[in-house]
Amino acid sequence: MTHETLVDPSTVEAHLDDPAWVVLDCRFSLADPERGRSAYLAAHVRGAVYAHLDDDLSGPVTPGRTGRHPLPAVGVLARRLGRMGIETGTQVVIYDDAKGGIAARLWWLLGWLGHDARAVVDGGWPRWVAEGRPTRAGEETRAATTFVPSERTGWIAEVDQVAAAGASPDVTLIDARAAERYRGEQEPIDPVAGHIPGAISAPWPGNLDDRGRFLPADTLRHRFRKLLDGARADQVICYCGSGVTACHDVLAAVHAGLPQPRLYPGSWSEWITDPGRPVARGQ
Repeated sequence: MTHETLVDPSTVEAHLDDPAWVVLDCRFSLADPERGRSAYLAAHVRGAVYAHLDDDLSGPVTPGRTGRHPLPAVGVLARRLGRMGIETGTQVVIYDDAKGGIAARLWWLLGWLGHDARAVVDGGWPRWVAEGRPTRAGEETRAATTFVPSERTGWIAEVDQVAAAGASPDVTLIDARAAERYRGEQEPIDPVAGHIPGAISAPWPGNLDDRGRFLPADTLRHRFRKLLDGARADQVICYCGSGVTACHDVLAAVHAGLPQPRLYPGSWSEWITDPGRPVARGQ
């Protein structure tokens, strides 16, 4: 059975010794970019390989032009995935300690390059530890292989498409950041507060229950249908601060059985690099 959205810890544990499965640890902190790697070295899911948001899952930042976590070049990302032991047919499972907020980025990247057998561990590292599942310290690697990418070009919305979407009744822009950031009341990371005009607020933690696990698919479907308010479900673009946690809304929509939204990878941190782009505040 191929897992393409979520997977539970018991299923992962049953496959820890399966050579066709690769487990990736994506723990990361914006406040301390090396904290996730340190936590991984202290203890991780047995057999897991570490994937760093800045070093492995992002491209180089160009000040004044890109957002904080640009997409890596296809060839570069493919080589990185190959070094992690991922090839055609590999079942990839991904976890973090941020309720899927970082793991969803790698889930999206794999799908973008045509690899469907990938899933986020529901409940992540906290659930794994709470259930007493096997862990190990130190660094682990997999035998390098060749990852052959097959880029899906329709998955991305470029900045000009996002600008047009804000004024279009046919496309819905979804902002995955916290509501207070969307409204422009607080901005702890980026130099400008507010949101892209025309966007609606859908904070990504709303996809989770009080244990940090994804809501049932039918509940998620209801959430997105209510947000869309009759708008087309196949014309949605998600963004966040830098194209990371927006992937959580994309994952939730797909798990709910809805059409996959496009991702605006540059997101808010790219949008505000041009002072001529409009900024909205409030509801």
